[in-house]
Amino acid sequence: MIDLLYADDVMVVVSKPDNLLSVPGIGEAKRDCLVTRLQLEFPTIRIVHRLDYATSGLLVLALNAGSHRALSIQFQERVPKKRYQALVTGNLAETQGKIDLPLSPDWENRPLSKVDLENGKPSLTHWQCIERQSEHSRVLLYPHTGRSHQLRVHLLAIGHPILGDVFYTDEAEHQQHPRMMLHADQLELRHPLSGEWMVFESPCPF
Repeated sequence: MIDLLYADDVMVVVSKPDNLLSVPGIGEAKRDCLVTRLQLEFPTIRIVHRLDYATSGLLVLALNAGSHRALSIQFQERVPKKRYQALVTGNLAETQGKIDLPLSPDWENRPLSKVDLENGKPSLTHWQCIERQSEHSRVLLYPHTGRSHQLRVHLLAIGHPILGDVFYTDEAEHQQHPRMMLHADQLELRHPLSGEWMVFESPCPF
């Protein structure tokens, strides 16, 4: 089910469920996605940014060419503020920190990404640990950049991969969880017409 949080004449904000593509994949079997479902109610809808198939949470979409251009420029200039919540393996030693590691596609293992100190693109994630349990921690994640699989690879790189991640944890580990424990729970941006600063929240489902 797609949770519609906001809609006007130029944009909509929704919370995408986990295990749903943001846009159609290759082939008829991968046509079902967030955009095709929303087109039934909003025929002119256009994607602005994406979430991974396994990630749930907030996305803003445009309803015409003008708002699509304005919102896309915001994301290019890193105006929006995005926050994610995740459950990760183990207990982080510190309460907060940052992960500043360049990333690039792992071409031999597509669609994975990897830390690449020589040729990777600059990638920065700030994090805050808000809860420690016996075998895992709950963290808030603030990506400054938006590389493919950035949060997943960054957390793996510091030894705390996201629970339920089928790409970056072994099968015995991810089989213990019903989904990948990563949710985009807060999104802040400017309205593409009025310029009003808007804040949206989606409660974490895990």
